[in-house]
Amino acid sequence: MRDQDGERDGTREDGRNDTPHEQEPSPDPEPRHDPEPHRDHAPRHDPEPHRDHAPRHDREPQRDEAPRHDHGPRHDREPRRGRPRSAAAERAILDAVIALLEAGEPLAGLSIERIARTAGVGKATIYRRWSGKEELFVDVVRDMEPVDPPLSGTEGLADLRILLESLRTRGLAQRSSALLHNIFAQMKSHPKLWDEYFGTVIAPRRAAMLAAVRRAVAAGELRDDLDVELIDDLFVGPVLVRTVHRPEAPLPDDLVDRLMTALLQGLAPRRV
Repeated sequence: MRDQDGERDGTREDGRNDTPHEQEPSPDPEPRHDPEPHRDHAPRHDPEPHRDHAPRHDREPQRDEAPRHDHGPRHDREPRRGRPRSAAAERAILDAVIALLEAGEPLAGLSIERIARTAGVGKATIYRRWSGKEELFVDVVRDMEPVDPPLSGTEGLADLRILLESLRTRGLAQRSSALLHNIFAQMKSHPKLWDEYFGTVIAPRRAAMLAAVRRAVAAGELRDDLDVELIDDLFVGPVLVRTVHRPEAPLPDDLVDRLMTALLQGLAPRRV
């Protein structure tokens, strides 16, 4: 049986399903003593017959191995492994999780079997893309959030402003989506899931912010006598307070510009 990805699902001939610890299902559904018996015994129209009669070291093709250019009709051959992922299958899986959450299913109650059935794919299709539920759920949350903006990688304050604005818009997205707000609340009660989200989403964003601060310091845009992490906290802190700790606080369009102006000019009274 095949799913919409064109891949075999996790159902075996004996009625059992593959588990996440099993290898990717073999393309040939028949019991296999010789991994590829049909190649040696089926009629061949291959213009290079010596390939079948030479000693073989039966093995599965490597993912990065170039395909063989057999010219005969090969209707008995399954699609090769290592082909590009199906965007349609991945979209169906992400949408299935979102649909189940919208229907009121808690994160803890979702199983890979339920997600696969809702998406119309096999469990193996999911496990080829995500190692487990935590990794899948992180991608679901990332998919629901605004896309991370591109940075110059060379500017300091300009990139810092872009990152702060991204933080503000994610706060707005969480406020406007009851589902996203609910997911974050559930994630924080599941340490393994929150650790996965922190390590793959929050930590890289913080690293990008620190790098932008260092570029600004090196360019003379910020003081060089202060700890870089302290400077980063001074910029990020006010936005986080409004997006996380004060959900009722306004997040106006000019918030980041006003914040940066106040910090760069200083908070001490101006002296005439």
